[in-house]
Amino acid sequence: MNVTGWQRDALLAVAEVVVLAVILVMALLGNGLVLVVLLRRRRHHNPLHLFMLNLCLADLVVALFQVLPQLVWDAKGRFPGPDFLCRLVKYLQVLGMFASSYMIVAMTVDRHYAICCPLQAHRSGATQRWNTFILLAWGLSLLLSLPQVFIFSRSEVAPGVYECWGNFAESWGLKAYVTWMTLAVFILPVVIITVCQVRIFKEIHNNLYLKSEHRLSRTSLPPSGRDTPTARGGEVSAAMSKTVRMTLVIVLVYSLCWAPFFSVQLWAAWDPDPPQNGAVFTLLMLLASLNSCTNPWIYSAFSSSVSPELRLLLLCRRHTQRRGSNMQTDTQHTSDKALA
Repeated sequence: MNVTGWQRDALLAVAEVVVLAVILVMALLGNGLVLVVLLRRRRHHNPLHLFMLNLCLADLVVALFQVLPQLVWDAKGRFPGPDFLCRLVKYLQVLGMFASSYMIVAMTVDRHYAICCPLQAHRSGATQRWNTFILLAWGLSLLLSLPQVFIFSRSEVAPGVYECWGNFAESWGLKAYVTWMTLAVFILPVVIITVCQVRIFKEIHNNLYLKSEHRLSRTSLPPSGRDTPTARGGEVSAAMSKTVRMTLVIVLVYSLCWAPFFSVQLWAAWDPDPPQNGAVFTLLMLLASLNSCTNPWIYSAFSSSVSPELRLLLLCRRHTQRRGSNMQTDTQHTSDKALA
């Protein structure tokens, strides 16, 4: 959506390259490590792990096909490629944005379905659920990114100067397209996620309230009448609450990273004279990709099964050295299964 001007501030260009390089390294490192851990644990068939695996893949698409091409573009000052490459890069850049956003939506909707409609979720089965939501997220991302192929092309923006540039038949085309992208990638997902989160919090609150009432009513029963299902239910509720907190943190970080980007994009599209060459204006658009750096570490912080293996991977321990900790991580995984 943003383009590189042919007259550039040298200091700002260096700052852009440095920021993009740092974001690229952080995104590749974080998502790559967590992806390796999740692939090692694929035999456990945890639906939440499958959502995070796909979120890591979406964030790697952002790193490799959005941040990296923009880094090369900014380093050279002009788009270094033919028309076909221009259209492909612009398609893949938006694909990563859609996929990362919609995978968070898919994960939140799945949690809403599992917590607020447990009977229907149990009947349909966990595997069918995550397949449907994940495939829908990728399918919509691939489809909704297609306009980029027709809008952007290698165009002459000044005498003898060619750029990968967006062309609109009507003067209002840019405003309409930027507004549509803001709605499709940011506003609509945030609305869906907010509705799901509110319903989830209400369901968990009501569930815990009913459980507390149930415990009070059971205090008059003899000890033999108090069995373990209540305790097991408490563990499931705690695990679900942990998953919801993780999803909420991911969503909040997503909103904080992308809100400035889309605000700047709308400003540039609707203001007749926006400060497009300003340092703050330019860097705010680059910082949106920080979201792809944070997701894997948020998930690792909340997952009791992934964190130990990630630490071992960071310490470069051998598989044989991890055998002693396998019993502990497998035990911790049983609590994660409740999150599914």
